[in-house]
Amino acid sequence: MALQIGDALKEFINKSKLKNGLRAIQIESIWEELMGKTISRYTDKIEIINQTLFIYTSVGALKHELVYQKQKIIERVNEAFDEKIISDVIVK
Repeated sequence: MALQIGDALKEFINKSKLKNGLRAIQIESIWEELMGKTISRYTDKIEIINQTLFIYTSVGALKHELVYQKQKIIERVNEAFDEKIISDVIVK
């Protein structure tokens, strides 16, 4: 049975190094929905390296809040994608 273009692209992305970059973009697109407007507004950048979500912010109080909510962030992100894509969160 021949693969359809969409299936072939999904397979390529899953096997390539692009997957984490695309996941980070997908997380950024739903970040406000997951974490709320205030957190979203002051989050500078999100990236994934292996199964670690890196959240960058220049707001000291937000850094502490995000560290405190680490487990909740992991649960929400994994739930949103319906698979375990994140196992740790590092706030910088």
